Amino acid sequence: KQAKALAQEGYLTACTQIEMIKLVNSPGNEKTPRFIADYAIQSGKKNGFKVDVLGETELKKEGLHAVLAVGGGSQYESVLIKMEYKPKKSTSKTPTLGLVGKGITFDTGGLSIKGSNNMHYMKSDMGGAAAVLGAIELAAKLQLNIHLVGIIPSAENAVDAKSVKPGDVINSYSGKTIEIIDTDAEGRLILADGLAYIQKNYQPEIVLDLATLTGSTVRALGYAAGGLFTQNDTLAAELMDVGQQTHERLWALPLWDDYEPDIASDIADVRNFSGKMVAGAISAGKFLEYFIKEHPKWAHLDIAGVAFGDSEYTKMKSATGYGVRLLVA
Repeated sequence: KQAKALAQEGYLTACTQIEMIKLVNSPGNEKTPRFIADYAIQSGKKNGFKVDVLGETELKKEGLHAVLAVGGGSQYESVLIKMEYKPKKSTSKTPTLGLVGKGITFDTGGLSIKGSNNMHYMKSDMGGAAAVLGAIELAAKLQLNIHLVGIIPSAENAVDAKSVKPGDVINSYSGKTIEIIDTDAEGRLILADGLAYIQKNYQPEIVLDLATLTGSTVRALGYAAGGLFTQNDTLAAELMDVGQQTHERLWALPLWDDYEPDIASDIADVRNFSGKMVAGAISAGKFLEYFIKEHPKWAHLDIAGVAFGDSEYTKMKSATGYGVRLLVA
């Protein structure tokens, strides 16, 4: 009986990861923010979790200004995908885990445009969203006894007359203003809104965000581990331990106050990019911390080096499904 249960869990895990791999590998002209939202809606109906999607009208009404700013240059509307899984025997004592995933469906870099050599791989810039979506889908399939809330802010970072510009100052859901230094530092903008939104509306006991956020993390850790950023040493130890068990490894990097000046702005509450050639992953983490600073159990997972890469099964780089097993475990 136990062997059958374990085999079924393995099968469901593999099926979910394969679907997330397919989603990340989908081309940007097909995989719009609404496409991801539609997948979430269908998965929710099939597997038993609640999904609600905010389109651009609702984003404006709710004040998700950073998400709207990033998607302003795209022909596709930006969305905020809200997912919630509650076990059947849920009580007030059932712990709540909040997950936020970066859902940039294609990243040109905006006006701070990327080089052409690898831009075709920027369809992968929603690896964090896939990890969150896959984790909630699998948790529902396995009927885990935990209350899960998932938030995916999703946009395409394109180039257009309506694109946000370096030097602009934008608002955010939290009410904090942001000076745009580099439009290719867009993932942290939509995550800022996602983190503030989940904290205000759901108050989860633990919040984890996942994002293919910086090349700096790849330069530090290569393709063997994701970067882990948190002020909570207990949470860091738990995540690193689970990462070893699932072989979806993490390694902690600091969030010391020494790095706060890197995101200081003269004309806004904070700026989105330090402009320095060093500690880019850390300054990105400090930026996100600014929008969820009051939360005692928050961790940021920069999975840029592990969500997409070379594979023995494909001719080109492809998605790995990283994060699904880590989060479910």
